[in-house]
Order: sequence, then C-alpha cells, then structure tokens
Amino acid sequence: MIVLGRIVAPFGVKGWVRVHPFGDDPLSWSEMSQWWLADDADAPESAWQPVKLAGFKEHGASLVAAFVGHDDRNTAEALQGRFIGAPREALPKPDADEYYWGDLIGLAVVNQAGEALGTVEALMSTGAHDVLQVRDGDEERLIPFVAAYVLDVDLAARTIRVDWQKDW
Repeated sequence: MIVLGRIVAPFGVKGWVRVHPFGDDPLSWSEMSQWWLADDADAPESAWQPVKLAGFKEHGASLVAAFVGHDDRNTAEALQGRFIGAPREALPKPDADEYYWGDLIGLAVVNQAGEALGTVEALMSTGAHDVLQVRDGDEERLIPFVAAYVLDVDLAARTIRVDWQKDW
C-alpha cells in the first residue's frame, strides 16, 4: 500500500473531510474511484478498508473529500486521523522524474564519490520542498529532495545519487 495522505478533520456537516496530502499533485487521486483507509500507515494490506470516492476538490488552500455512505458530520468525525492509501497498481502513473514517496523508501543513498550514506527511511514535507530522511545506523541525514542535491534516482538499481559529503 502506498500512503498518500491523512484525513485531518471533518469539513462541514455533509460528511466531507479535510485531507493533508503527502507529496505533490494530490488532485490526480480523483482519477481513482476508490481510496483505502487505515488507522496506521504501516498497517498490513488486509487492514486497509476501501471507500468509494464521492468527491475530491480544492477548497481555498486545503483539500476536501467525500465518500459514499459518509453523509454527515458524525461519520466524517469517525474518519479523522485515518491514513489514505492505494495499492501501487491503482495509482496514476507518475511522469518522468516524478516519484511516489513509497517508491523511495528503502532506496540506498550514495554520494558522487560512491560513498554509502544510508537508506531512505522516510520523507517529510517542509512546505518549501520535500526532505529525504536517510538513516545509516544511529546517524540520520536530512537531505533536501531538490535537483541541487538529488542528482539521480534509479528505481531499477534501488539507489539515489546525491551531491552530499559523508561528513556533513
């Protein structure tokens, strides 16, 4: 399951919810007729419950969604805090040089000198850009996921090459 975002609050009285996306272009999720919800981002696939999407749109600076069968504020409140996900095959195909966060988790990170810097443990959004959380034993590096630092992502080789010194 690829975790796409999280339901953060109910919106209005007709069952809509506010959605916090993890990553860019969340409006492309409207191409999927259903989403999957779970209480834990790391839940096994069997714990993800499918919900039919009734609507998804921008509302000011935020995103709101509605699901079939969730028609009032009480049902929307019950969804608060749940994670939104989808199986990889249900997601819209990313464009060249675009990646789902889930595709980057677990990739080895190396610098231009070929030194191993660790493995991508997670990503976080800072508002300005996304950041790779790279773990090498007890050491953690936070590397901005921008072209100035990320030189190449090779999903086939399961590596990310960065312009980063090991001792930074």
